[in-house]
Amino acid sequence: MSMSSKRKAIDIAYQAITYIASSISLLALSMIVYFVWTNGSGLLNIDLLTKDYHAQYFNGELQEDYTYSTTARPSDLDDSIYYSERYGIGLADGKDREGNPIILVEYLAPDSPMLSLADKNSEEIISVEEDMLVSKVSFFDKATALRSFGAENMINELNEVDEFREIVYTSLGGGIRGSIITTLYLIGMTMVLALPIGVFTAIYLNEFAKKNRLTSTLRTLIDTLTGVPSIIYGLMGLAVFVPFTISTTPATSGNLISGSLTLAVILLPVIIKSTEESLKVVPDGLRQASLALGANETQTTFKVVLPSSIPGILTASLLGIGRVIGESAALIFAIGTAVKDDISIFGKSTSLAVHIWSMMTDEPANIELSSTIAIIILMIVLFLNVSVKLLSKKFMKPLQ
Repeated sequence: MSMSSKRKAIDIAYQAITYIASSISLLALSMIVYFVWTNGSGLLNIDLLTKDYHAQYFNGELQEDYTYSTTARPSDLDDSIYYSERYGIGLADGKDREGNPIILVEYLAPDSPMLSLADKNSEEIISVEEDMLVSKVSFFDKATALRSFGAENMINELNEVDEFREIVYTSLGGGIRGSIITTLYLIGMTMVLALPIGVFTAIYLNEFAKKNRLTSTLRTLIDTLTGVPSIIYGLMGLAVFVPFTISTTPATSGNLISGSLTLAVILLPVIIKSTEESLKVVPDGLRQASLALGANETQTTFKVVLPSSIPGILTASLLGIGRVIGESAALIFAIGTAVKDDISIFGKSTSLAVHIWSMMTDEPANIELSSTIAIIILMIVLFLNVSVKLLSKKFMKPLQ
């Protein structure tokens, strides 16, 4: 075989390896996206993002002066909705946001006695509302109509009695509003802590620090911290930041502040390295020209070099936000895994990533809701990546 033929064969082999490796990577990523989309897209809706996770339970009974509904079944009601003319309520079978079977209130007549029930747990007047879930209806002289028997059975049982003893109904629940708010809190507090410290540290190392063994050691330590598993940072948060926040704030356990402090430590190496690299690419000619015009080193750094490195700082910021959104291991220790609807910076809660972990530890694991949250995270990360490219391109134009 000639030398030319041998080189061509080697080139073809390298290209084949490159194409195969790229195809495998693309296939793996496509399978991940396909899996989460097929399992979670069915639960993706605006109510999931705006409603509470925990459902509210109500126990209602008919008032003494109640009257039956006189509203006939509306002609526009879907055939899948079972209607009781006596009680003016339409029920349908469905699934909740976690994929479990439910009986959903689809219609209430204007004169339905269900609109004015006596709360068995208090003296308040309560009302069944559309989109609520009916768990069961208890009667005085017959078996209870349960959710597991379906909406048709419940309506048939209601139509056969003049009154019932109790109706148990709930709000839908299963929303991730609290986890979204927690994630936003963590992003805001973490970036406020980490970004200034990281940027000014990078400025010191690149612009002011002398090149000696000490600064070389500092850079090595920063590089090492970048590769430390996040669960180790979580242990640090549990051992250091949680006791610190308990002693200095109204917090009594893991909280959003301790979680933000832990995430800030995780992000510092990323922000420092990204910012330092962006400072390095600023041409030395700009520095020398500024100094030649009479500016001192500090003025040159903050009025010439730093504005020129804004694209890199933006990249560091958006990458940091993406890391906060996707972090889970550290937060499990530093903030806890309790899914909350009422969010306080002094209390436990879950970010979107920890919410997935919480769903997957249930028995059985909630694949559908976990996949839906994963879709939301992927969409946010995609948005951040596109934003990085657009912002960087915009700020780089004046420098070209």
